[in-house]
Amino acid sequence: MRNKIIKIAIILLFVSCGKGDKDYDASGVFEATEVVVSAESNGKILFLDVEEGKSIELGQECGLIDTLQIYLKRQQLLYSIEAVGGKSIDVNKQIAALQEQIKKLKIEKQRIETLLLKNAANSKQLDDINSNIAVAEKQLSAQVSSFEKGNKSVSSEESSLRAQVLQLNDQLQKCKIISPIKGTILLKYSEQGEVAAIGKPLFKVADIDNMILRIYVTSSQITQIKLGQEIKALVDFGEKRKEYKGKISWISSKAEFTPKAVQVKDDRDNLVYAVKVMVKNDGYIKIGMYADVKL
Repeated sequence: MRNKIIKIAIILLFVSCGKGDKDYDASGVFEATEVVVSAESNGKILFLDVEEGKSIELGQECGLIDTLQIYLKRQQLLYSIEAVGGKSIDVNKQIAALQEQIKKLKIEKQRIETLLLKNAANSKQLDDINSNIAVAEKQLSAQVSSFEKGNKSVSSEESSLRAQVLQLNDQLQKCKIISPIKGTILLKYSEQGEVAAIGKPLFKVADIDNMILRIYVTSSQITQIKLGQEIKALVDFGEKRKEYKGKISWISSKAEFTPKAVQVKDDRDNLVYAVKVMVKNDGYIKIGMYADVKL
């Protein structure tokens, strides 16, 4: 009887050991690229068209924060730019009269020079006309310089106002609530009618079409893998098990202590390397699900 009991115990031991053999090399948990979209402007949320579980496209406008005050300030600046532009001086028109005067003086100078050759005029007349031309030219130069400085000041003021308009345009753009990625809404933190502040979370979106399986491999396994390598991920769905193709997208450059919630092939190794595997989701994989991996 005693021998019989020992034989049964040995058989059970072998059976249990056989069941303990793993048909996988590592295990991990599925993650996704998650983004918390926050308000970039202060004001009342006029609408927020997001619902948990619904899909959203990259760059899709799904909400708006009140823009009235920013818009009115922008309009005020545009009117100021128009007013400042009216201060600009047309230099050519302003100096046209003086240029005409100088032109006539030079013609008179030529006439006097001709008369001097015929001894019909004296040198004082020529000196006087030369003096008048020099004075007029200095006046012209001073006017041109003054007008150009005035226009430069007007241009600088207008440029400053236009820069402020661009700043307000950016603020108006930030009043739009836009999804930074294509994905699925996981959580909604705010509702239409609430007052938003810069940095206030509005909703969380995740790319669940491309899942990330984070696994840990031992130092003996690290030599068997490389970036871009294709692997098999085995996911349990109750009594069924489904196989997915995956590709290694990232391997940690340093080892770390074995996480408690993760199983590895060789439990005797105290240090493991984190590895990310990209897996295309067919809609059944969920964040937090476990999977086994065959390297």
